Amino acid sequence: MHGEPMTFPCWQRFRSPVPATEMTEVSVERPSAAVIKALTDPAHDAAPDQLAAERSVLATFLDTLLGELPWWNRAWRVAEVGEVCKSSSARAMRPGRVQVVEVTVPGSLGGDAREIQTFSARVRLLEDRLLRWQMKVGDTVIGPAVAPAGELEPHPFGAVFQMLVEMRGLSRGEVALRTGRAQATIMKLRHGALVPERALIEELARALNVPAANLALIAGVDSADPGRA
Repeated sequence: MHGEPMTFPCWQRFRSPVPATEMTEVSVERPSAAVIKALTDPAHDAAPDQLAAERSVLATFLDTLLGELPWWNRAWRVAEVGEVCKSSSARAMRPGRVQVVEVTVPGSLGGDAREIQTFSARVRLLEDRLLRWQMKVGDTVIGPAVAPAGELEPHPFGAVFQMLVEMRGLSRGEVALRTGRAQATIMKLRHGALVPERALIEELARALNVPAANLALIAGVDSADPGRA
């Protein structure tokens, strides 16, 4: 795979100074405080050494995500990381509230034969937890699979919904009672087998005392779509 010379209009190029053999492992499910800061509060106007440190952290983080894919060719490493850009649906993280943040990280991968391929990674966080990530390399979108081969992937809303319910100590029946929905509906939501529409999102938000906009973002529902009553 050979790429054209990179011209990224919205970010400054940075080449990771950390050799592949010196990169340390990072937690994928719960990224470090340094990774969270680099993704949600990047130092755009900081000194060059601080920018280099932040983007080195991101390079290690993205390499770790790719390394978790069993089929990934580990000869390909993150060579350059660009400026983190908030996605249009991103929400600011504020203390005391469950917040969802989605950002895009551009950059490039380098192979063992000096090949260069550009990428654009999208990372979604629920406070300090990694919800989901995808990376577009060239024309190919890659990311982790959850379901066994041949089975449909559960929607990522399910895992987040289950965590929110457990954090509040609620049973399936209690959530059903608060929302006025059948327990079978709540069970499907928890297993990622049902994507909630706007009306259900608002009912769940009231039942769990979380912003409806955050649940809509996790579910992939357009905030401008009124949904069905």
